[in-house]
Amino acid sequence: MTEKTHASLAIPARETEAGHALPPRNREWKRAKIAVWIVLVLLALGALRTVIADVLQSRSVAETTKLNATQYVTVVSPSQTEGSGNTLLPGTLRGNVESPIYARSTGYLLHWYVDIGARVKQGQLLADLDTPEIDQELAQALAQRQQASSSLGLAKSSAERWQQLRQRDAVSQQELDERQSTYTQDVANLSAADANVKRLQQLESFKRIVAPFAGVVTQRNVDVGDLIDAGSGTSRALFALAQSDPLRVYVQLPQAYAENVSVGQKVVVTQAELPGQQFHGTITHISGAIDVPTRSLQIEVTLPNPDGTLRPGAYVQVAVPAAAHAQLTVPGNALLFRAEGPRLAVVDGKGNVALRKIVIAQDLGQSLEIESGIEANDKIIINPSDSIADGDHVQIAQPQKSVKGAS
Repeated sequence: MTEKTHASLAIPARETEAGHALPPRNREWKRAKIAVWIVLVLLALGALRTVIADVLQSRSVAETTKLNATQYVTVVSPSQTEGSGNTLLPGTLRGNVESPIYARSTGYLLHWYVDIGARVKQGQLLADLDTPEIDQELAQALAQRQQASSSLGLAKSSAERWQQLRQRDAVSQQELDERQSTYTQDVANLSAADANVKRLQQLESFKRIVAPFAGVVTQRNVDVGDLIDAGSGTSRALFALAQSDPLRVYVQLPQAYAENVSVGQKVVVTQAELPGQQFHGTITHISGAIDVPTRSLQIEVTLPNPDGTLRPGAYVQVAVPAAAHAQLTVPGNALLFRAEGPRLAVVDGKGNVALRKIVIAQDLGQSLEIESGIEANDKIIINPSDSIADGDHVQIAQPQKSVKGAS
């Protein structure tokens, strides 16, 4: 509309506060469109940012999951070891003679004279028993023997008299035979009485408990006033005695080394509690058969112990001569125990795991000598998890140097 039209309609012209006219309406629409486009662009940028963040987060979760699923293992190469030298095996010290001391008479303990750790000689008195029942039985047996002896004297004189009367036909042969039979019976009764007296005297002598051999007292299981039952079926031993010089060492030798030992070979015995000390013994006995459950051969070593340094019952290590053959040595913590037998986990060049069946030649504690099942260039996993299986893919974390085994 023109100003005339506005004037005719009495509509004043629109002016700004400064007296200027307002901008045209099409300019306002352009500004509104620009603002809408800016808002749409910002919304699109925000949505794009959210989508990119979700994609990056998904990739990060996938990488983290893949990283967590990867098994990292530490491997070691087996070392070649010469099998010459000695095989170290565990052994147990035993006294040359060991025996529990039981009572042969029933009674009460009057006194004991030795305690644990005491060294005694053969025949030395260990304890005294009070046996009132046996004392009474012995007195009764002596009286019965006296009765039998008196009866025998009478029967003997009667038989001699009847023999003389028979020669004069004063008595019959039947009467003479009866007298001679009575005499013979009384002789047997006296012999039985004598045997009973000797038996009770023998039991009476067992009131004195003496050492059957020279040695050291290792146990004392009774005290004054204890009731002692005769025999070893239900009663307890009064003392335990062991001869500590020489000692016997029992060793279980694996079947693989059974052909390497013979009677007369020298061995070296060591004890962890006596560092730096070696004791030299001789193989004196070898079992004639392999023990089926353990597949081992028992050998016995005689070990001099004049100063009593070693004690019966101690755990020792015995160096037994071994055959010379090459073996591979791996750490002991690489061994896996499965139902099929011992296994080692070997990693190939692609990171795949193979569980190898092995034959252990010797267990050295911290290391194992392997007779067969692995090669010198194999990579052996140490500290493998129990869940590891054939075909698993692993990542080698840090290679280690080969372990050197002891010969």
